[in-house]
Formats: sequence, C-alpha cells, structure tokens
Amino acid sequence: ITGFDVQPNKAIVGRNAFAHESGIHQDGVLKDASTYEIMTPESVGWTTNSLVLGKHSGRAAFRDKLKALGYSIGDNQLNDAFRRFKDLADRKKVVYDEDVIALVDDEVVRGHDRVKLLALTVATGLGTKPMATLALEVDGERRDGMASGDGAVDATFNAIRSAFPHDVALKLYAVQSVTGGTDAQARVTVRLEEGGKLVDGQGADTDTIVASARAYVHALNKLLVKRQRTAPGEMETNIKTALSA
Repeated sequence: ITGFDVQPNKAIVGRNAFAHESGIHQDGVLKDASTYEIMTPESVGWTTNSLVLGKHSGRAAFRDKLKALGYSIGDNQLNDAFRRFKDLADRKKVVYDEDVIALVDDEVVRGHDRVKLLALTVATGLGTKPMATLALEVDGERRDGMASGDGAVDATFNAIRSAFPHDVALKLYAVQSVTGGTDAQARVTVRLEEGGKLVDGQGADTDTIVASARAYVHALNKLLVKRQRTAPGEMETNIKTALSA
C-alpha cells in the first residue's frame, strides 16, 4: 500500500523474524518450532520459517535442507557432503540453495571414483611460470604429481597427467558462477576425448582452480568406467602402467 519494502529485521513481519541461523536454534525449531517461535509464520503472512545455512548450522539443518531440495543420500555420503559444506560455510557468510545443490551433486557422483583428488597447491604470479603440485589417490594408492603450464589451470591438468599418466584430448573447458559475489562457487565443466569417446566432468568450489581439478578428475573417472565397459583388460593394463610409471 505504501510502496515501501518491509525491513528484513522488522519484528514479527520482517523476513528475518522467522529465519534461524544458529545451529542450536535450527535444531530446536526442527524438533519443535514453538521452542523459538511464539507464533507461526503463517499467522503473519509467511508460508514457513527458514533455516539460513552458514558456519553455525548443524547436521540436522543440513539434512533438512537436503530433504527440502529433494535429495535422499546415505549416511556415508551425507557425512562427506556435510564435511564439505562446513568447509564451504567457513569461506562464505551464507550458503545458498544453489551452493548446496552444486556441492551435493559433486559429492554424489564421486561415490565410487577410482581416482580422487587429495591435495592441490598452485604457485603463480606476474612474470612467473605457474607450477602445480598435487596428490591423487588411485585405487587406494597415493600418487604425487608436479608440473608447470601456460596458466594455473594448464599447470594443474599437467600435474594430474604427471601423477596419473594418460593420453586424452581436452575438448571443452567452461566456468560458470553458481551464485553472485566474489565468494561464489565456480562450477567447471571439462570435456575429454579418448579414442573417440567423449565424457564430461563437473566440479564445484569457491576456488576456480580446485573446481577445475575436480572436474578433470571427474571426467577421468568416467573414462575409466567407459574403458571397463568396452575393454576390461585394457583398463587394468592402463591402471597398472600408470601405477608403475
């Protein structure tokens, strides 16, 4: 009527009146909303309360958010996803739904990967050649790699090839911001080709280089699956060759 927006922190009717960010408050509201709400959101025109995910959020709030977004994952994947969520929340003030979707999608598809990214360090600067050092886990065995390149991303991909030798062609590299702001997650898509087989890998992280490494490793795991489906013996030979290199 007046044309003025209601202030978010306005008592009772403001957007934050039924928003809960503290882990203790979120857990209490999930168990019994009346613990911290003396009236219902519906009674003042809101459809529901909201749980603001951040560094103080607990496992219960995270699980409830996954349920609201339509995810149903096992305890092990939930533990891994929650750990990555806490890492993300330490770097971002607010974790949006899009961040959770990107994070969980990234975790679910990696449930049975044979190659996993353990660590990554990239050194670069004006007038210096980028150098990447990383550690992979291949079938349970740690493999270290180091390489330089024409840019931080190229150095990272070369380091992956150093740790796990393979011959593929990079057909696509694309970066997209999941949300706005300088602390937004980057979603990277990598397309690899080997012997006419094309696979796409995705990775998400607030660090674009880490997201790129995740995407490349994701695509590499897909290639290993394709090898296994078409020529099991060839895949085992390639794995053993990489491990003995």
